[in-house]
Amino acid sequence: MPLLLRLAVLTGLLLPVAMPALAKDAAPGTAAASAASPAIENSIVKVFATIRAPDLPKPWTKSSPREVSGTGMVIEGKRILTNAHVVLYSSQVQVQANQSGDKLSATVEYVALGIDLAVLKLDDETFFDAHAPLPRASTLPQIKDSVLVYGYPTGGTSLSITKGIVSRIEFANYNYPVSGLRVQIDAAINPGNSGGPALVNDQVIGLAYSHLANAQNIGYIIPCEEIELFLKDVADGHYDGKPGLFDGYQTLENAALRAYLKLDKGVQGVVVHDPFKTDGAYPLKAWDIITSIGGTPIDNEGMIKLGDNLRVRFTYKVQHVTKDGKVPLTILRAGKTLAIDLPVAPDRPKLISYLHGDYPRYFIFGPIVFSVATEDFVGVLTSASAHAVAALSILGNPLVTRRSDQPAFPGEELVFISSPFLPHKLSKGYGTPVLKIVESVNGTKIRNLAHLVTVLRDTKGEFVVIEYATRTAETMIFPRAEMIAATEEILTDNGIRAQASPELMALWNAKLSK
Repeated sequence: MPLLLRLAVLTGLLLPVAMPALAKDAAPGTAAASAASPAIENSIVKVFATIRAPDLPKPWTKSSPREVSGTGMVIEGKRILTNAHVVLYSSQVQVQANQSGDKLSATVEYVALGIDLAVLKLDDETFFDAHAPLPRASTLPQIKDSVLVYGYPTGGTSLSITKGIVSRIEFANYNYPVSGLRVQIDAAINPGNSGGPALVNDQVIGLAYSHLANAQNIGYIIPCEEIELFLKDVADGHYDGKPGLFDGYQTLENAALRAYLKLDKGVQGVVVHDPFKTDGAYPLKAWDIITSIGGTPIDNEGMIKLGDNLRVRFTYKVQHVTKDGKVPLTILRAGKTLAIDLPVAPDRPKLISYLHGDYPRYFIFGPIVFSVATEDFVGVLTSASAHAVAALSILGNPLVTRRSDQPAFPGEELVFISSPFLPHKLSKGYGTPVLKIVESVNGTKIRNLAHLVTVLRDTKGEFVVIEYATRTAETMIFPRAEMIAATEEILTDNGIRAQASPELMALWNAKLSK
């Protein structure tokens, strides 16, 4: 059963809905004929992946295997570059060269989900003796440049080439919280093109990765500038991520706003209305006006110039001027010009965070399945129906009311019930607690999933009392000894191999040494 429908059934809040369109590949288009270079074709591969995504309502297992395919290109260092979403959660990856009958085993060496790039290594590196890296352009393409997109889209097995022009270049959002340069093209990009190179004058200008949903021939590529930043990042053997600014800004276009701030016509920039941090040591304050970044002036729309014919959001400069984790800004505060160094980071701390390619952690106690609230789960749930959002909000469920919060303290997690009760008489008379956040166990407020495990492990009383952080939720009382005794039977009856994720199982078993 599809995840959305399964969530609808288990919550009882949703009506059946159609699966939403995913913005990973574009709708089918018409391939354009072109005289392709054999050397270029020789360095483009088809990527096959067997995907085992998380089964979010059942965190103890994985979804059924799903076969997907995409495209990749040979780069320096005997590696292949593709999109992260082509190989995310892959249990097996293979590549096949153009006009070849052999599939070669590959492993994912690096993956950057935010900017949607991944590097593959082959088990047999002799492949690269006959497949050279494709040359990459050192500058951005020009608007109206003719572009060829290579890939292996659905509808056939051989290499496909589509033709179009560069339509737009902008600094845009990728996958939360990452932003980067993005090139829009009108060449047809079909499912399977993901990770395929786009070339201008036989030089790669980027990798195809997405499309605009419900529109024809509006596709997007990740330009070489972003590729180079990614490859430079992983050169030390670890991916750190792109630095970003997470403050809230507004433009300085409104005349009344400018009058309120007593600004003369010569002042341009953006207003800080929501600083990322509010402690006294944080360099930015509310109502500061950022006038330049790294010495580059910012206009009243929050844009900067790149050459004569291109303007992008000022946050683009962060990836170029950051040094030692700080970005230099010029600000205007109370009429005085100040130079500050603002700390930047690759991620915005989020209470309900993304899995980022991991599998959800869980702990089973009797018939109850505890897990950690993630944006992956909440995003699917809330995108399915406005009714679900309204119902959870009315009940004060933190899955909705705290969705955008930062952690209130280091290590804070929302522990929630991801699944209906596993069948057993111990749950008789209780309504399903699915989607409810655990507030406390035996009066102890729960900080995170590991803390819940230790509280359950160390409690000595006759009963376990569970209270939820949701209005009208039942308080559930279970006999402690019977819950512990029944757990193994419940796991066996439901074909569940492990009571908990490995690190949580080790924590639970620590009681045996006491």
